[in-house]
Amino acid sequence: MAKSRGNRTSPLRPYDVLFQMVIGKWISQALGTVVEIGVPDQLAKGARQCRDIAREAGVSEDGLYRLLRALASVGLFAESADRRFRLTGMGQLLRSDHRESLAGYARFTAHDITWRPWGQLNYSVKTGMPAFDHVFNASIFEHFSRNPEVAAVFDEAMTSISAVEARATSDAYDFKGVETLMDGVLFDLPHVAAGAAATFTRAGIIGRVRIESGDFFKELPSGADAIIMKHIVHDWEDDSATQILQACHRALGTRGKVLIVDPVVPPSNMPHYGKLLDLEMLVLTPRGRERTKAEFAKLLRGAGFHLSRVITTESPLSIIEAVKA
Repeated sequence: MAKSRGNRTSPLRPYDVLFQMVIGKWISQALGTVVEIGVPDQLAKGARQCRDIAREAGVSEDGLYRLLRALASVGLFAESADRRFRLTGMGQLLRSDHRESLAGYARFTAHDITWRPWGQLNYSVKTGMPAFDHVFNASIFEHFSRNPEVAAVFDEAMTSISAVEARATSDAYDFKGVETLMDGVLFDLPHVAAGAAATFTRAGIIGRVRIESGDFFKELPSGADAIIMKHIVHDWEDDSATQILQACHRALGTRGKVLIVDPVVPPSNMPHYGKLLDLEMLVLTPRGRERTKAEFAKLLRGAGFHLSRVITTESPLSIIEAVKA
């Protein structure tokens, strides 16, 4: 009698793993497209037939079926008889109303503002300059200021990932003793700050925050006990990042703290989200970058701060706490 092999599965061959990486762009674009069409929100109440989804969305039934079948094969949808599809547990995260929704980020990743510059990654690697500027003839922040509909896609993406990241940050850090926190005072460029009131109203916290606009390269409002910056410092090369931190230094009192919430790149070959996000910074931003702990310490010293500790969170981000030197 032959021995049973049970339900063991063979480990993936290196070829198979690499092949999945190579075709990863297919999945990214499929995700962005299915969100753009609005399918996850259509399926929020349960399974529907493909033809009904296509009719409501105004798209080809054949094209939509092939899209949903492909995404079902990677676990986001489940197909049953009569081409009826429902969301899986993971697929629920593509709903715009999910508390941990990644819909906005999926749409952003597949949008022209990132898709086209990433197609020119070789330009950034060869020159060290942002492919975004090369493609659009403007920096990413200039482009956003001139194209509010594109800026809205970016804002939605940042909001999409902020729910999880902000919760992880607040869980990891003890804010006891911090009475005024900037971004508790929200400070941003005028076109960004203008849209914040509606978001805060929806969240029911409009009475707990103050919204001010300006340029953080020049001057920040004073009076905060701590300044927190999430996904800010990594947008800029060292000289510009130092200017921002120097403005923080001037705005804070003698016992004030600055909290940078960004990935901290680990040493050696350790896998980490920050090492891939660093390529996004290379391609899109004004020579921004992700940094190691040593690089953060050097950057902070140049602005008059001392790195006191690095706190990991349940997200890929860490909290870099610094005090005046």
